[in-house]
Amino acid sequence: MTNGTLLTDGTRPAVRLERQLADPPAIVWQALTDREQLRAWFPCDVVVAGGRWEVGAAIAFPFPPEAIDMTLSGEVLEVVEPYVLAFTWGEEVLRFELSANDGGTRLVLVDELPAAFAARNAAGWDDCLDRLAGRDPGPDAWHPHFVAYAAAFEPVVGPQEGPPAGYKGD
Repeated sequence: MTNGTLLTDGTRPAVRLERQLADPPAIVWQALTDREQLRAWFPCDVVVAGGRWEVGAAIAFPFPPEAIDMTLSGEVLEVVEPYVLAFTWGEEVLRFELSANDGGTRLVLVDELPAAFAARNAAGWDDCLDRLAGRDPGPDAWHPHFVAYAAAFEPVVGPQEGPPAGYKGD
């Protein structure tokens, strides 16, 4: 766990996570925008209409049926290659910021979301970003992260929800 933080200074709460990655921003950008590379770390498939990350492009996010029967929709909000990528993900806004740092990349993810999702998403993104960084979070990593985040976030933003209804995972 990399100690995601809760942000409450916007119109909605957000969770912020950061990773130092060994590759330069141009390489990390590919991991954020190439559908095949996204499959290695993002929690679902990412299908950008027309195959191009352009402002206004529609995105479909079909989850694997063995995890949950759900497809979210989204829209590309901002693209500044290779430094900023922002899009909606269902009712959330994801913003990835990349900057060159120590020969690699400092990646910052901010997930603007409903307050009750803060702990579960922070825990989930911890696992996803570990995979992006080349680390295996292990099959049971999410739950202890969720418990820790829920304890930290609940006094600030209220009760925290676990996995969404219909989730078939562990």
